[in-house]
Amino acid sequence: ETAEEAPPRAFYQTSSGFVKMKLNKLVSSSRRQQRKRHFQAPSHVRRIIMSSPLSKEMRTKYNVRSLPIRKDDEVQVVRGHYKGQQVGKVVQCYRKKFVVYIERIQREKANGATVYVGIHPSKVVIVKPKLDKDRKLILERRAKSRQSGADKGSKYDESQMES
Repeated sequence: ETAEEAPPRAFYQTSSGFVKMKLNKLVSSSRRQQRKRHFQAPSHVRRIIMSSPLSKEMRTKYNVRSLPIRKDDEVQVVRGHYKGQQVGKVVQCYRKKFVVYIERIQREKANGATVYVGIHPSKVVIVKPKLDKDRKLILERRAKSRQSGADKGSKYDESQMES
């Protein structure tokens, strides 16, 4: 009876009553802990959290769904008060507040000064990403991994489909 025992599996109950197995023991399934980690995240983690989806044309062009947003990306707001068809350039990514400031999206304060309105990156789509060599490498790497995932996902090859 000295056989090696498997590590204990962590199970938890969802709000709908189903029992699920936790996949990664290092990641909490507690809402409280997730909120704490989100709001205390360091800057390099916030960069990933502050990702924006690409527009449909860009998605088909690069075969990538979303990218961490950066200054000089051209974006379009798709949710909230400022949504519309006009495209604006990202002026600043304010990681501390989890918002981006966009070129023409401003409001007037009571004293007459104009200030940028912070918009969460998930509420914008990237219409034209600013491409430098590092960004191109990211796009190529992600497209390649997505392609390999698509190849792996097909259960049958074309020769089996014909018969």
